Amino acid sequence: MKKYLGIVLMALVIAGCTSRAPQTEQPATIEPAVPTPSKPQLPPSESQPLPTPPKIQVPVLDWSAAVTPLVGQMVKTDGIARGSILLLNKLKNNTNGSLQTAQATTALYNALASSGQFTMVSREQLGVARQSLGLSEEDSLESRSKAVGLARYVGAQYVLYADASGDVKSPELSMQLMLVQTGEIVWSGNGTVRQQ
Repeated sequence: MKKYLGIVLMALVIAGCTSRAPQTEQPATIEPAVPTPSKPQLPPSESQPLPTPPKIQVPVLDWSAAVTPLVGQMVKTDGIARGSILLLNKLKNNTNGSLQTAQATTALYNALASSGQFTMVSREQLGVARQSLGLSEEDSLESRSKAVGLARYVGAQYVLYADASGDVKSPELSMQLMLVQTGEIVWSGNGTVRQQ
């Protein structure tokens, strides 16, 4: 039985290996597509100018009118010796838009300098001190410890913080005067900044 099975299996294998002549087929020829150069179609030119985009209206705020009464209140505070050295921090913008904080800080600096109550730390002296302590010009001294360290470095007795919040068209201005030696807030005031 095994012999028959082996013979049948061998016959099947041999029958499967029939020899046929291979057929040769021509390979399909592919013709490359030749792109036809075409000029882009431009729309006919019209002589109408493009409309100009609307200008963004940045509100012009009257910082001097807002800070002058607050500085007037502050200089009347008991315990502040005339000629005390004051470090002014840049105004911090907490409004719902963009403010020109440099103008506000300048108006505040000018109002304080003209009051005669304080000796202001000059911008040049402040710049040198910032550089010596490794603080950048953009650092607004939001950390009270940085402000106190800088104030001590320049010999200031007080630091004034100013902050604008609320609507950018009419922000609320709040100011705090801090005694450097103890960190105590000796005066605070609020006011509204109006448009010019």
